Amino acid sequence: MKKVIKLLVVTAFLLAVPVFMMAQNPPHPNGGNAPGTGNTPVGGGAPIDGGLSIMLVLGAAYGSKKLYKAFK
Repeated sequence: MKKVIKLLVVTAFLLAVPVFMMAQNPPHPNGGNAPGTGNTPVGGGAPIDGGLSIMLVLGAAYGSKKLYKAFK
């Protein structure tokens, strides 16, 4: 019986948490001005290439190491 009550309390907590953790809306790019009037791109200015290419190279190296050890 304790397990059932504990499960119900945890489930109720997990279902209620998103109600209390509402996030704010992100700021509009270019400070609310029309696109093209500011220096910030509409999609944001986050760089993608640097970290992504490093992670791909490291993942390929790790996978090749695992395959080498598996066939050795």
